[in-house]
Amino acid sequence: MLLMSAFGWNARGAEFTELEMNLPKIPAFTNEVGYGYDLETSWDGKSSTPFFISANVPDGNYRVTVTIGSKKRAAETTIRCESRRLFIENLATKKGELVTKTFIVNKRDVNFVNEKGQADRVKLKKNEDGKLHWDNKLTFEINGNAPAIQSIRIERDTVSPTLYLCGNSTVVDQSNEPWASWGQMIPRFLDDSLSVANYAESGLAASSFLAQNRWAKIYSLLKKGDYVILEFGHNDQKADGHVGNGAYYAFSHQVKQILDQCRTKGATFIICTPTMRRSFEGNVVVNTHKDYPAAVRDIAKREGLLCIDLQDMTKAFYEAMGPEKSTQAFVHYPANTWPDQPKALADNTHFNPYGAYEIAKMVAQAIMQSNLDDLKKHISNDFKGFNPALPDPVESFKWNNSPFVNMTKPDGN
Repeated sequence: MLLMSAFGWNARGAEFTELEMNLPKIPAFTNEVGYGYDLETSWDGKSSTPFFISANVPDGNYRVTVTIGSKKRAAETTIRCESRRLFIENLATKKGELVTKTFIVNKRDVNFVNEKGQADRVKLKKNEDGKLHWDNKLTFEINGNAPAIQSIRIERDTVSPTLYLCGNSTVVDQSNEPWASWGQMIPRFLDDSLSVANYAESGLAASSFLAQNRWAKIYSLLKKGDYVILEFGHNDQKADGHVGNGAYYAFSHQVKQILDQCRTKGATFIICTPTMRRSFEGNVVVNTHKDYPAAVRDIAKREGLLCIDLQDMTKAFYEAMGPEKSTQAFVHYPANTWPDQPKALADNTHFNPYGAYEIAKMVAQAIMQSNLDDLKKHISNDFKGFNPALPDPVESFKWNNSPFVNMTKPDGN
């Protein structure tokens, strides 16, 4: 069944209602058709190669219902959306077994109407052009050891609350292997009645997040009952030394500006200390963020906010793994591990999928332990809690790589 407006898919207006795609017999995606197999991939119902499906839809949240499995073979399926945003993880089904799952995914582009009622745009960085989380399509990545899907149903959702993420390269939906961030993993630990809209980008500070209209677009959409989580600090300290900058002046003022506007919409604001860099002295991880973690804690105390202390939790995480093994949570790989990688990678700021997954668990744990009852209820039923001092074994983490690989280090440090 396919329902759409008389104006067709390219209208991308409020007329869109729903779309149901029955696999494997769907067309190749074109803007004229409006949906289908995308990124030069397809699926014959048997292949275990990852494939992509896209649909042209307006900005907003979408309830997605997927029927997973095969009548002809056992399967194991992972579903990610947009830029590797994790929703369904390694779901095993027996031959003949079909399982229905639902989740909510946010789709966006750069356009919005500002406070003055004028058409406006988010000012993307050059390297963001063409990224799946900023285009006019909702894109599904079907991956896993033996992926199998019978159908995908997309319905517009205007009721469920949205969790907006503001941050830098430790939060953004990283587009390429082997990089990853906790913001693209957190949907895995939430239920099917909360959407995550990740506006973070590599290299940003609170100041540039504001200057590039990312917060302005969030503010244009924000409504009562929504949530905002903000994590900055890594890149903000680059401006230290200039008159008027610093953790307790410019940075705190910028955060307060976002917080105050958030409150005018009746949304809940949550603040995070920055994730630790992997900086060991002996067996102890040391703070490299100067006054920023303390400033974040002070803002939270003064304003009565939930503070997710990723500084302390990631410190416990790295120290539990130790100086050597903790590299396995970061983009540390010998030369020639990945295509077009002649030199070793040794990045102590940016996470690989395992590290990002563990940090997303820290965020879920902090929410579960908070007094935010309306948000706590959205933690998924299969999340059993997490102690960063007792991390999951690296060997137990299973991640089927996406086909997109890029050795270029994300902006920021």
